[in-house]
Formats: sequence, structure tokens, C-alpha cells
Amino acid sequence: MNKEIIPQYDITKQNYTSEEKVILSEIRENLVDLAISSGENFQVSEEKILNNIKNFLFERLDTQNTTKKYLDNLSRKLLRDIIGYGEIDPLIQDDDLEEIMIIGIKKPVYVYHRKYGMMKTNIQFNNEQELMNLIDSIARQINRRIDKESPILDGRLIDGSRINATIPPISADGPSLTIRKFRKDPLTIIDLINSKTISIELAAFFWLCIDGLGIKSANAIISGGTSSGKTTTLNALSAFINPKERIITIEDTLELQIPHEHVIRMETRPANVENKGELTMNDLVKNSLRQRPDRIIVGEVRAEEAITLFTALNTGHSGFGTLHSNDARETITRLTNEPMSVPEIMIQAIDFIIMQNRIYTPSGVSYRRISEVAEVVGIEEGVIQLNKIFQWNPETDTIDNVGISSKTLSQIANLSGISINELYREVEKRELVLKHMINFNIRSVKEVNAILELYYKDPEKVLNKIIR
Repeated sequence: MNKEIIPQYDITKQNYTSEEKVILSEIRENLVDLAISSGENFQVSEEKILNNIKNFLFERLDTQNTTKKYLDNLSRKLLRDIIGYGEIDPLIQDDDLEEIMIIGIKKPVYVYHRKYGMMKTNIQFNNEQELMNLIDSIARQINRRIDKESPILDGRLIDGSRINATIPPISADGPSLTIRKFRKDPLTIIDLINSKTISIELAAFFWLCIDGLGIKSANAIISGGTSSGKTTTLNALSAFINPKERIITIEDTLELQIPHEHVIRMETRPANVENKGELTMNDLVKNSLRQRPDRIIVGEVRAEEAITLFTALNTGHSGFGTLHSNDARETITRLTNEPMSVPEIMIQAIDFIIMQNRIYTPSGVSYRRISEVAEVVGIEEGVIQLNKIFQWNPETDTIDNVGISSKTLSQIANLSGISINELYREVEKRELVLKHMINFNIRSVKEVNAILELYYKDPEKVLNKIIR
């Protein structure tokens, strides 16, 4: 990568020979037949369509002078060009990109790279209709509409990536499109420890509190700014939920990938053209209470659904949520004021407020850190009392235990009949399990979940293997 203020991200444009252009045209004409012969909806059976394209090429080309490698490469290139996302398809396919930003006509497309930060690409849309066709194609894929009457499109792609598009007159410089990429390989708690987003001690502490030994499961709100990694952390921490529990997730746009089998995922629905059929977050939270959940997870708490969620937490349900805020005290202020208006007496249902920040370096690259963990310990003279139990130290880039005893651990000890010292020893045992996974590079969702499940079934067996 070069050393420009905004580095360049170059992609190789698709170039076809004259013969290949004719083939591309023929395949476009036969795409419906190719999809139907795959036996499924072509959006979810790309591999089958790929095989059909290969067969099509095999019949069309002089195979005596064509290598298998050429056929494979051309087939894949044609597939992406036909059912992909046009010029930005290589960006969609790159798992190192967090965000793709089209900001108008005759302007470069920008991306946010996980390693290099903000980058300018060599892609540019010079024709408004070309960009409108791309946005319209995406809208049709997700069964939404975008036009002058509805100039904003908000939704998710088939792979889960979030999209937002605007068209004139909303966006003055032409159509815009923002895609927040969905990782093909989700980050786990081990990834977050390795990247120093969370410390191993804090992760083990959360594991015990979220589990609660099956007696007292902690409730938490994860707060932070835009793109601070709240959902990623929520997703990683959800792996600590006992696999015996029933989980219901509620989101505006599905992002969570809870690594459990017994999960019901619910997504809000906007009103139709007749302004009917809307399903809000509050509707879904209310409905979830009729489904006997052990855990309710709300993707982002914004409005009246907050009261419904806190009512559930105060009546024995357990849950998590994310919220936009800059610190723990502001989180309380936002919850207790319009539009959420949660009564202060109900705020005590939260055990932890977990603050997460996105911190930028002078070079423009960013990293995420849990900056503070505050415990809600009660109300005094009408003011919610918070105890800070973990704090990020920017000088050492460590998340330090500030030495204040945890109310949540004390409650677990009292309800379970286990001494607080025994609980601290349990946290240390869980640290050993996490260290084992780090040392042996066990970090995929499947691998991490397998070890956590085994620990719930037979902790001594897991610990004995690790100690050996």
C-alpha cells in the first residue's frame, strides 16, 4: 500500500475477449433457464449455477484448446458479473473490508479496510443511471422499493450486510450507497481477546456472570458510538449463554449470529405503500414475552421498546441490548429520558453497562476497546448509583480490574450458597479455558462453541485435558 494521506485500493477491472463478450451476452439471455435448472432460487444456489455455466461453456467453446483452469476462472468471472453487484462486486467479496461507500456521481468509491483504514478505490460511477440501476437491483433483491416517493432504502443483503441508499432529491450529488459488510467468519470472544478489545480476565468474569451458574444470569447494556463494535461484542458474549436456554433476538436489521441452536431471530418490518403492516421493535419485544424466552436480546434500544424490555427484565427474564451513548452515566440519562422514558426504579434490573469505544490512531486506522464496565448498584436520593469495576488504561492499553467487589458475584454467591472466594476460583478456571483456546488458536465459532458446551456438560473433564 502506498503512503498517501488516503491510501488507494485498486481492483482489476473485468476484461473480456470478443468471443467471451458474445458468451456473456448469451449467458445473460439464458440466465433464467440456468437458474431454473439449478433446482433452487438462484440467489442461494450459486455453486449449482456455476456448474451450469461450466457446462454451457464446455458446449460452446473449443474444449480441445481450452484448459480446465481457464474454464473455471472464466465461469467464476461470468457468474460474479451476472448475479453479483457489478463494478463493486470485488469489494463485496473482500472480507477485509468493513464498509463500502458510494458518495455520488463522478466521485471515487471509498472503502474502510480492517487493516489500512479509510481508502479510496479506483472505481467511479460517471453515469447516474448506471448507479441507479445498481441500487434498484439491490432493492429488488431484498424485496424493497426506492423511488421519488420513498427515496431512502434501508435493509440487508442476502449475506447479512447492512445497506443504506439514498437518491435525489435527498442526496444532492446523485445517488449514494453505503454497505456495512457482514463478516463471513464472525469474530468470537477469542478474536476479541487477541485484538485486546477485551481482556482475558474480563472475558472470564463475564462468562461466569452471564451464565450465573443457572441461578442469577446477568443483564447488560452495551453502549458506545457508531461502529464502535457493540454488536460484535454482544454477539461474542452471547456464546457464554448456557446452550440449554431459549434465546429470542430482535433487530431492525438482522446482524446477530448467536452460536446456539435454540434461537428465534426476529426483524422489524416497515409499513407498506398503504402505510400498513408495520412491525416495530416494541411490537416484537411484546410478542417475545409470549414465547417463553430465557434470554431476550434487543439489537438496538432506541424508543418505547426500552420500557417493554425493562418490564421483562424486572419480571424475571434475562436480556441484553445495545445503545448509542458516550459513557455509563449518559446511558442512564438516555434510558430515563424521552423517547425511552424508563422509570429509574426499573433501571436496577441492569447489572452491567459495558462501554465500548472506537479509537483512531494518527494514521487513520482504528481499533476497538471496552473502555469501562460499570455495575448498577442501586438508587440513592433518586440517583442511580454506578460502580466502575473495570477500566481501560490508554497508557498501557490494558483493561484493568479496579479492585471494587462485584455486586453481581455477591448475589450469585448468596443465591447459590457458594462462597465469593470459590466464585473467584471459578473465574480463574474459566480463564484457563480461554487461555487454552488462545494458545492453540481455537477461534472459529464452531470450535469455541464446542469447548464452551463441553465445559457446561463436564467442566472437570475440560480442565483435566488443559492441565495435562
